Amino acid sequence: MPALDTAALLHWPAEKLEGGYVAHSQLDELRKLSPERAMLIESIEMNWSTPDVSDAQSAAIATGDLPRLSNVDLEIIAIAIQTGEKLFTDDYSIQNVCRKLGHPFEAVSNRKSEQLWAWELKCIGCKSTRKVETSEEMDCKICGSPMKVKRVRV
Repeated sequence: MPALDTAALLHWPAEKLEGGYVAHSQLDELRKLSPERAMLIESIEMNWSTPDVSDAQSAAIATGDLPRLSNVDLEIIAIAIQTGEKLFTDDYSIQNVCRKLGHPFEAVSNRKSEQLWAWELKCIGCKSTRKVETSEEMDCKICGSPMKVKRVRV
């Protein structure tokens, strides 16, 4: 059974979701987005868990995607890693982390991303760069100007 991102929970028919791996935190997200759909999902036999996200967080730091991922995103990546199941998601940052890990993934309804990318912090003043390690933008340690997240070639 696959690991399912919230996009799958929102768009797939109930019979396709049955037995899928999901995070408890996704139910709160569903309740905010679609209370009716959340009630339906609660009635389906699913594999619910609250995983340790440390491996997912490390992988997201390695790609620079951490600022773009919520705790729910990190949990579903962690579930996919722990179960070894293919992850279904439309989120390109989640797909990027999966690609970095060599973990199988597929898109739910959008197009699948085509390549691995990475991100770094770049100073808007002196143009120095550094690795993205937190979800917060920082000021440059060299000149004090703000640093912005920029895509880099892999």
